[in-house]
Amino acid sequence: MLNIFKKSYPFNDDLSYNSKIVFFISIVVLGFLWLFQPFNISLLPARSKLYLIAGLSIVTFLSLSFHLLLLPSFFPKFFASSKWNIRKEILWDVWILFTILVSYFLLNNTLGLLKFEFDLVVKLILVAVIPITLVIVLNHNKMLRSHLKVADELSKKLKDHKLLQDKVIYFNSDYQKDSLAVKVSLLLFIRSANNYIEVYWKEGENIKSQMIRCSLLYAENLLKEYKFMVKCHRSYLVNINFLDRIEGNSQGYKIFIENITFPIPVSKPSVVKLQELI
Repeated sequence: MLNIFKKSYPFNDDLSYNSKIVFFISIVVLGFLWLFQPFNISLLPARSKLYLIAGLSIVTFLSLSFHLLLLPSFFPKFFASSKWNIRKEILWDVWILFTILVSYFLLNNTLGLLKFEFDLVVKLILVAVIPITLVIVLNHNKMLRSHLKVADELSKKLKDHKLLQDKVIYFNSDYQKDSLAVKVSLLLFIRSANNYIEVYWKEGENIKSQMIRCSLLYAENLLKEYKFMVKCHRSYLVNINFLDRIEGNSQGYKIFIENITFPIPVSKPSVVKLQELI
């Protein structure tokens, strides 16, 4: 049961968003105090009423600014989302509530406008709960929107990726009988052979190949939207999803494709591109 308090809980360290929260909550507290005038504020003289309402609003603003803006800026490691959990979040919210409540008491004692009675304590606690409740609700909604947005983006990318993988490529030959249609995700590599290209692809557990009368440039343009198809040499296009290993010696680098017995050369300009993609 207690393990739930150790679960990760991302700390809201977005200072720009927190600045808006601090300002919004301070205005809400100001409006609440002015409209409802708890603690018998309505019985105070006009100037005293103004001082107390303004003072409580300013105290709320300063306390929230200190906790949501200054402390996370000065101690980013302590408030790192990777180290934050539910227990820390609860203690943090309770601490903010406590400091706001103490600040209200100190302000009241300084101004000496309200009598210290039990019902006053209860009312101060209830008012102090307002800003901390709003902080929790606003942070929860922000995280919910953020997570939903990321989830939607990832789902869209997964869907697009699947559609891309399932797409069929048509290699049109100068001789119609040599034309080939193959699913792009099954392509292993393509190599140039004089006026032809030789296309290798996977079909079940077997490796198939076919000569097609067209240029490697034609194949390269046909596959340019598929980032996993890379030109590693002037004579080769390879599908990096099927790379088995890469070997290097004094003469350069060579690629080995799954279930292909011979190596594929890699030109020097292509080495960096392969490093980035892999």
